Amino acid sequence: MGMKSDSRLVLALDETDGRKALEVAEKVAGTVDAIKINWPLVLSEGPGMITRLADLTDVICDFKVADIPNTVRLIVENAVSRGASAVIVHAFTGDDSLRAAVEAASGAEIYAVTEMSHPGAKMFTAMHAEEMARLGVECGVDGFIAPATRPDRIRAVRSVVGPSKKILSPGVGAQGGKASDAISAGADYAIVGRAIYGAEDPASAAEAFRGDIMSVL
Repeated sequence: MGMKSDSRLVLALDETDGRKALEVAEKVAGTVDAIKINWPLVLSEGPGMITRLADLTDVICDFKVADIPNTVRLIVENAVSRGASAVIVHAFTGDDSLRAAVEAASGAEIYAVTEMSHPGAKMFTAMHAEEMARLGVECGVDGFIAPATRPDRIRAVRSVVGPSKKILSPGVGAQGGKASDAISAGADYAIVGRAIYGAEDPASAAEAFRGDIMSVL
């Protein structure tokens, strides 16, 4: 199962009001290639939100799973059974946990975090990003998370993982990253959150980001 790549845009839907989340999702589902949800929406509205959103478009469960292999397996299985097309996990947990995620995915995709988009990511994970990227390739993950806020880091990860693995880049919009810069640096998808779901007109905002991406393709 692979996400479509029409717009190369992913919405990070961190809205915690379920009604608003679904309204935004309906408005942008025709523009974005997937919707990424995190714990805030699932904790406020329940895991059934995965299934409701999956009726509209591909859903990435950004649970950043970081645990022992058995727990990783249980989380990934549950997310996929509810309709998730992909699950994001941390790579620093090591090869056994990464392999457990891949084995549990049952046709869904697993993305491993090499480096997050906030400034604090530079303290620990950034210095090991390439190592974690190599580990992810060895363990068979489908792709990686690398920060749009630091396009040079996307290039570094791409140089390690090669052309066939996907790279998703968060940090576009509110965090200061530019979608077209992320794509130019080697990302397959740019992830945008507040700048779309918090906009007065989410559909127009999504189209604007799509246009920015298309300008470099």
